[in-house]
Amino acid sequence: MEETTEKTVINVRRPSKKHHMTIHWLDYVDDKTIKAKDASLRERTMLVGHIGLMMLSYGTGAWRVLDSMNTVARELGLTCTADIGLVSLNYTCFEGNENYAMSLALPTTAVNTDKLNLIENFVKDFHEKGSEMTLQEIHAELSQIQSKKGNYSALQAGLAAGIACFGFTFLLGGGLIEMICTFIGAFGGNFIRRKMIDKHISLFPCIIVSVALACILATASYKIGETAFGIDPQHEAGYICAMLFIIPGFPLITGGIDLAKSHMRSGIERMVYAVMIIVVATVTGWCIATFLKIAPQDFMKLELTDFQRVSLRLICSFLGVFGFSEMFNSPRKMAFTAGIIGMIANTLRLELVTLFGLEGGIAAFIGALTAGLLASVVNSKHHYPRISLSVPSIVIMVPGMYLYRGIYLLGASDIKHLNVIGGGAEWLVNGIFMIIALPLGLVVARVLTDKKFRTTN
Repeated sequence: MEETTEKTVINVRRPSKKHHMTIHWLDYVDDKTIKAKDASLRERTMLVGHIGLMMLSYGTGAWRVLDSMNTVARELGLTCTADIGLVSLNYTCFEGNENYAMSLALPTTAVNTDKLNLIENFVKDFHEKGSEMTLQEIHAELSQIQSKKGNYSALQAGLAAGIACFGFTFLLGGGLIEMICTFIGAFGGNFIRRKMIDKHISLFPCIIVSVALACILATASYKIGETAFGIDPQHEAGYICAMLFIIPGFPLITGGIDLAKSHMRSGIERMVYAVMIIVVATVTGWCIATFLKIAPQDFMKLELTDFQRVSLRLICSFLGVFGFSEMFNSPRKMAFTAGIIGMIANTLRLELVTLFGLEGGIAAFIGALTAGLLASVVNSKHHYPRISLSVPSIVIMVPGMYLYRGIYLLGASDIKHLNVIGGGAEWLVNGIFMIIALPLGLVVARVLTDKKFRTTN
């Protein structure tokens, strides 16, 4: 009698050839039809990590990532502890006498407020039905969120940056000529940046090329205006506004919030990441300005009545925040809501300086506090993530021009000209105080409105 041996063939996907290798989560699930609560410790732990890594990849801070991981872990009967950085996640899940530890990492960091909203809603729903879903259903839903295409094309992203910097320019003191030239520069700069990001070009080349192109296009626009229409060369003072789309608002703000919640590793890494972007961008702008023989100077004074000033600040604040929100991939309804919040908060900040002579840092704190409180009110009614509303609302308060002028003056000055060096240091110090004030304002707003946030446990 002949014996036949049956062989079970298991289709295993070959490991990824990418430098940052792709994790095919379902390949590591033994039984895809089993309910999540009945899965093995390893499978449940991987599920917790999958959700945490997705949250981290969409730009939110460590506190929110850990909160989401804890929500999922509790529903799966696990105890979770995690150490979270900017692009890495080390965590362990415990059950009885057993535990399972994992270390996960991202190739890069980005901001996507649309996907952040979807994953936060998934985590909220998981509290009610997640443990009854099968692993196949859960990973399929997560994959659907992850694979969702962006809401805006490269062309639309360029237009969003142009609109944001168009409004930004007036808020910094520029007039219509500066605003138009800035729009042209920012549009071209962010368009090419988006194209490079879509091709997975690394961070530094994206910053250098996009900032250089934005500054060159803006300067070319001014030169054409001077030649064709005889505009005053002093309008060139606004060329720096064309590069302000590169401001790293999300890591700056989430880094400050993480530090406030003692997530030191994440907070420090986010702050360093933001500073790195600012330094590369400002040095690039300085090099281009030196090559084009353009020095930063004050804007031409605008003659406006109080009503005109406040009205235009409201409009331009809305445009700035709306544009930045679309750059973060917010759906238009969410971007519009953030625009309304930013319109109120930023105009309040500017009027506090204009009417009452308040210091820039104190006014920035009050503006950020106002944005945070308004975002909490909207969150309670429409359930948009607070960070998706509050951060775009205060990105236009980040003093990008202060930082650039400080770097330019320090870099271009002779060591003997102490008054010039002092000028550069003064711009940098004022900018730093404003940057510190912005996350503090959001932290205070969150403490006042969120009981979970204001407690240590």
